[in-house]
Formats: sequence, structure tokens, C-alpha cells
Amino acid sequence: MSDKFTHRYANINRFVFKYGWIEVGFDEYSQSFIRALDPGGLVWEGKQFYDSLDEAMADLERGLAQWMKEFMESSSE
Repeated sequence: MSDKFTHRYANINRFVFKYGWIEVGFDEYSQSFIRALDPGGLVWEGKQFYDSLDEAMADLERGLAQWMKEFMESSSE
């Protein structure tokens, strides 16, 4: 990935290289436009519609930041 993407979306970058994958777009299984999954299933799901792909990626970045914070806290217990 480019350094610009890695810098702007550090949580997405970390997630896809360490934990799981992301899906962008519509399919018959989900109501959301963007989502993050790991081998256990869905870890984060965005809204159904966004004004732009950049807005969707920014929402995913925030969502994964929160997910990783909670994941790290539960892993240290």
C-alpha cells in the first residue's frame, strides 16, 4: 500500500495485515456499504449509504480504531 494510504488510514492498514479483511460495496448478504471481518465474522459494519468512498473509509478508520481498542483491552484481561 502507498505511504499516503498507510498514513491516512493506519487502523485499516493494521487490521488488514494483522486481523482480517474489508469489503466495500453492496452484496446480497449485507445492508452496509462497507464492513470489516475477521475469521470469526463481522467485526464492524458501516452505514448503507455514504456521500463518497472517502467518507466510507474515514468511517471504517474510526470504527476499526474503536474495535482495536476494545480488542486490546479484552486481550489483556
